[in-house]
Amino acid sequence: MTTFAQVTGRLDDRTAGNLYSVVVAVVIGGGAIGWVGPPSRAEFDEWLDDVVAAAQAGDAVAVLAGAAGGAIAGFGYWRRYARPTLRVNADLEKVFVAPADRGTGIGGRLVSLLAESARQAGIETLTLDVRGDNIGALRLYERLGFTEYGRRTGFVAVGPYRYDQVLLSLKL
Repeated sequence: MTTFAQVTGRLDDRTAGNLYSVVVAVVIGGGAIGWVGPPSRAEFDEWLDDVVAAAQAGDAVAVLAGAAGGAIAGFGYWRRYARPTLRVNADLEKVFVAPADRGTGIGGRLVSLLAESARQAGIETLTLDVRGDNIGALRLYERLGFTEYGRRTGFVAVGPYRYDQVLLSLKL
């Protein structure tokens, strides 16, 4: 059974280590979550500390999907835009599901929970970007009501490869 919990403070070492393992597995598997190669543990910890600090400041919400035995099934978060004139909007910055848990509905549940938390926080529009070859993610977001509002052709560089950056939004 999968449980979903909002992250309100620093994760304990075991949970953070399990989440790091999922990030590494997703990136090694070609997951387009912002890293070209697996981050070092120090880079991961710095990123996670930043997400937790934003959540504690009320500028972000992060949700952790847990599986039996303390395994991590997925993670996602949104963050308010920093500029004062844009703070009524937020960007869904990362959503990922452990390779073994894909196809179980966890990604859709994470996005739905994040969208609802954004709505409750007064966010008017939730945005995100997806690498153009990430067909599964594009289908998921469109199924959940996100619409494409722009595309940057060949904008994402992964080694010698170039991918479109697809911009999506959801009015809340």
